[in-house]
Amino acid sequence: MKNFMIQKGPGFLVCAVIAAISQYIAKFVPQIGAALFAIGIGVFCGNTFLNKKCFQAGTSFSERNLLEYSIVLTGATLLLSDIFALGLKGIGFIATQMFLTICAAYLLGKAFGMKKKFRLLMGAGNAVCGSSAIASVSPILDVDTKDKGIAITIVNVTGTVLMVLLPILTGILYQHEMLHTSAMIGGTLQSIGQVIASADLVGPAYVPTATIFKIIRIIFIVLVAYAFSHVNTDPDQKLFSKKKHTEGKVKTSIPWFIIGFFIMAILHMIGLIPRPLSELAHLISQQFEIIALAAIGMRVKFKDLAAEGPKALGYGLTIGACQILFAIVLIKLFIG
Repeated sequence: MKNFMIQKGPGFLVCAVIAAISQYIAKFVPQIGAALFAIGIGVFCGNTFLNKKCFQAGTSFSERNLLEYSIVLTGATLLLSDIFALGLKGIGFIATQMFLTICAAYLLGKAFGMKKKFRLLMGAGNAVCGSSAIASVSPILDVDTKDKGIAITIVNVTGTVLMVLLPILTGILYQHEMLHTSAMIGGTLQSIGQVIASADLVGPAYVPTATIFKIIRIIFIVLVAYAFSHVNTDPDQKLFSKKKHTEGKVKTSIPWFIIGFFIMAILHMIGLIPRPLSELAHLISQQFEIIALAAIGMRVKFKDLAAEGPKALGYGLTIGACQILFAIVLIKLFIG
């Protein structure tokens, strides 16, 4: 506990204060909501007077860990019937969307002059779950730290742009109909935090369904990692040509918070989580979300964006545009 307070306490405390301020301001401007204020204030503070190394560990903890805890607690507010209600059509939409996103990232990367491994990294990051997916497949692809860092930065920037854009777009396309809006947000955005933030901008009621779509994508990381372990990353070889050497078995598993989510959902379904406890879990989950969104804002650095240059950013945003186009067509095909 002492080490936590020393290393992560300052950053966590800053994010908690930003979250509290955001929720207070949102009372006067409810149409904007606390989520966008938390991100915006976080971006401003993280690039000005709070741009200090002492906050990095705490903002990293708040962004990653609190969102994971929030997802587990969300399971205590849902029924498995809500999840299964998506059916094969919902799963088919996600699987096809992910496949097309990986293909687009790979082919567009070639047009932008990107290396093969980097293109695959971008495919996983955009198709599955942002930074977490990139971290999962990096050892499989044997990428260097620099490429990993650039990919994470670009994917996060793309997701941040789409996070604000999609609530507007879904209002125009679907008049914020629940299933279509949730499918677009949960099936397109890069990180779980961005999904929650974007859905919350539409309305808190959209968060659970959008999260379910996202969870299906996260589960599929196992299949993506397995597929990537069988591609040839040698720049002089074709992608699906046989490897000269086998690196060994793929060590990838379903993230712990997804398992926790389903356990909580089962406990809720069979009545072991009473209504007051479910409501408390919902309240705590919401607070964790806002703190995590403040951390996401704090960790968006303008200097990192400038360092990557227009070509890399253009590549990322083009993938994002393709994801939106794919989702529009696939939602029409699979969901109606």
